[in-house]
Amino acid sequence: MTAGVYQLLAYLEHETTIRIGRLGTFRFPAGYYVYTGSAMNGVKGRIARHLSKNKRFHWHIDFLLEHCVIIRYAIRESSARCECELAARTLAMGGARALVRGFGSSDCRCLAHLAYFETEPKRLPADCGEV
Repeated sequence: MTAGVYQLLAYLEHETTIRIGRLGTFRFPAGYYVYTGSAMNGVKGRIARHLSKNKRFHWHIDFLLEHCVIIRYAIRESSARCECELAARTLAMGGARALVRGFGSSDCRCLAHLAYFETEPKRLPADCGEV
């Protein structure tokens, strides 16, 4: 099992109101969402779980992915926990917005680990090898 960080790029076709576990209920506009996560016990297994339609909802992203299509993902194998830096770099990209404070970041002090884009971002920080 290889540890690492990852990013999912997902597309939401229509504006949707979704309950995100205990975080609450939020309106998600149509568009592109980049989720940044880590999997210190196996990043490839975590990606396979996210791609699966048959799963128990556990993480915030599970609730959103029920309504989205994953377009692509990027994996960075690493034993370092650098997901917060990667999420911050994503939110700093042109056009990025954090729509839900605390999404995916309940175990850290980040604003969010989910970024919204109206148009598809062509590159993700995890694609660049720059963490």
